[in-house]
Order: sequence, then C-alpha cells, then structure tokens
Amino acid sequence: MSAQVTILPSGLAVVTDRMPELGTAAVGVTFGAGARAEASDEHGLAHLLEHMAFKGTRRRSARAIAEEIEQVGGDLNAATGVEQTGYSARVMAGDIPLALDLLADIVVEPTFDPAELAREKNVIVQEIGAVEDTPDDLIFDWLQEAAFPGQPLGRSILGTEQTVTALDQDALRRFRERGYRASDAVVVAAGAVEHEAVVAEAERRFAALPGGEARKPDPATYGGGDRREKRDLEQLHVTLAFEGRPFDAPDAYAAQVFANLVGGGMSSRLFQEVREERGLAYAVHAFHWGYSDTGLFGVYAGTGAGDAADILPVMIDVLHEAAEGADEREVARAQAQMKAGLLMSLEQPASRADHHARHQLAYGRPLDVAETIARIDAVTVEAARRAGRDMLATAFTLAAIGPVRRLTPPERLAERLGVRATAA
Repeated sequence: MSAQVTILPSGLAVVTDRMPELGTAAVGVTFGAGARAEASDEHGLAHLLEHMAFKGTRRRSARAIAEEIEQVGGDLNAATGVEQTGYSARVMAGDIPLALDLLADIVVEPTFDPAELAREKNVIVQEIGAVEDTPDDLIFDWLQEAAFPGQPLGRSILGTEQTVTALDQDALRRFRERGYRASDAVVVAAGAVEHEAVVAEAERRFAALPGGEARKPDPATYGGGDRREKRDLEQLHVTLAFEGRPFDAPDAYAAQVFANLVGGGMSSRLFQEVREERGLAYAVHAFHWGYSDTGLFGVYAGTGAGDAADILPVMIDVLHEAAEGADEREVARAQAQMKAGLLMSLEQPASRADHHARHQLAYGRPLDVAETIARIDAVTVEAARRAGRDMLATAFTLAAIGPVRRLTPPERLAERLGVRATAA
C-alpha cells in the first residue's frame, strides 16, 4: 500500500491511499469516540448522534443531504463502534470535494431538529426491538455485559428504550463537542485520490472541529459472569468467553491466530469436532475482539435442546486440546486465513479507508500491509498455544438464551475449565 499521512496544525490526521487503477474513491472521517465514551446517563448517545448527523445541518435539510450525494451517484454511510465512530462516502473521483463537504457539514454543523430527533429515537427503539427478536445477535450484547459489568464497555451500543427516549438535544451537543475533536479524528480517502488535494479540502472543510484533547474512557475491568435465560426458542444460543488481549499487546496476533485455528473456518477444531464429528451444532465459531486496553476471546454455538448438556463440555475440551496441542499445520492454516482475509479486504477502497482510519487512531499511523503480514507470520506454534493457555486461565463469561435447562451449570463449568466460578 502507499498510504500517505499529514497531520494538520489542528491535530487532524489526513490519510490517503492512491489506487491508480480505480475511477472511484471512498472517503470518510472517523473519531476516536464510540459507545465506550458515554457516561452512565448517556447510554445509546454515540449511536443516536451518528443517526442524527444525517438529519439536517445549518446548510442542508435531511432530504438535501440525501439528494446531493445521490445526484452524483454516490452514497453516505456511518457506523458506531465500541471505541470509534465513522462517517463515510463512496463517490466518483471528481466528486471527492462534495463528499468531504457533506461529511464535514454533518459532523460539524448538525442542528438536531426536535422533530427529527423524536422520529429518529423511535427508529432506534425499533432497531433495539429487532435485536431483541434476534437471539444470535442479542447473545453477544449479553456476553459483553456479563464480561464487563457496570462499565461502558459492557453496555450495548444501541442503548435501551428507556435510555434512548430520555436523551435530548443538549446531550447530543455535549457529546459531539467533547468527542468529535480534531486531535482524535482522521480524514481518510482511498481510491482515485490525490493526497495534497484531499489535505487541502480537509483543512478547509474541517477547520471548525473543536481543538484540545478528547477525554479518554476509564480503563476497563474484565469481570466475567454468567447470564442464561430460558426462552421458547428452537435453538439454544450459547457463547463462552475469556479475557482476551488489547489490540496492541505483544501477543495480540498470537491470540488471533489461536482463535482462528480453534474456530475460524470449516477446517478448524471446533467446526470439525462439534459439527462434523458430533453433529451438535449447525453454527459454531471462535472470535477474538481486541480493544485499547483489554479484549474478549470466545466461542459461540447454536444447538438444539437435546444437545444442550453436551455442547459446552465438548467445546471446552477442544479449547484445552488446542492450547496444549496445536501444531504447525494448524498455525500455518490460521495465518493463511488471516493474511488472505486482510489482502482480499484491501482490494476494496472502502475497506482500505476503514483499515487506515482504525490504524491511525489505534497506533498513531497506518500499518503497512507488509508489516501486518510480518506480525502474523512471526507467530510461532508455542506463542499461539501460550496465548490460548493464558486466556483460558482467566475467569469465564457465559451467555445463553433459549432452552437452557440442561446447559452445564457454572460450578461444573469452572471445574472442567480449572478456573474459579463466576457469579451467576
């Protein structure tokens, strides 16, 4: 990749990556303020602000925003994460100035019209209801809440009906002013772009972003916990997790390699043992999520009520066996999956822009793809095993929804894992 970086006097970072074979571009602005930046009385505010940014500015109505970008065949999007919020556009090369103007307008000059706010809060309440009706999504919110109890990191990004309904214009303004600061933001463009032209546009259009340092969230504390709820569902959705690694930890890549070899594809240990050999689940996989100061490693399965008693013991045995016996072939296969996934994603300008924005905020620079691949390749068999053993030695977190009656109780789980039981 050929990423170029300029840090403006305001502290705003501008990152571009020219892909000369393209005639289009992906542009965006990302802030290091996601759901984790919320105070206890602001649950759901980061996500609501992301929605409201498109609902009118001092210069444009909500309809005008949509019409201007679609008039040139482009589109706008946004996403709220745990630690970052990003706004993006895809356009033809000649329309990059318009895209940057629209993005700057919606994050710098939103009006938070009361009528639009009322409508959008209702939309988000419907979105919350949709998650409640989707157990294989809801289970991961529950897992996060049980793993990081009483903390922003443990709260769902969407908020609850009660918290979202209570938010107002002043709350939106306060969050934007403290979280959307130039020193904690990245303007990014990938595709048919010219670095100096993007820098000039960004400096002019984002000049009104507040200065000063954005407030960093309090450190997270992994707690572990156990939440299971009986519901009248055909399937039991269950996920078991442990404390993972921050994204910049020395063994972060080893933790990801371990997660991939355990449950990253059809050849993984979990898929082969749980689905292919025993037929205990249709869906089964492992994951590792790295945050700025902690992480979460876990496994998920969707199974029937008749297999509920077997699913966790089998998955635990697979985890222990992998931590003690993962071999060269498995590690190499996991590394190949990670490298291929990275390179395939970077063929798309939108993915490349998102990649650079996340890296700039996380590491202070976009990591070159060769450097990332070298870090993946540097993971040894023993490093992957050790990362697995270290994570499995932490307190476990369990979340389950559906026919939970026959699911292994916490005390027996702790006994099988060889770790202390978490609070039920």
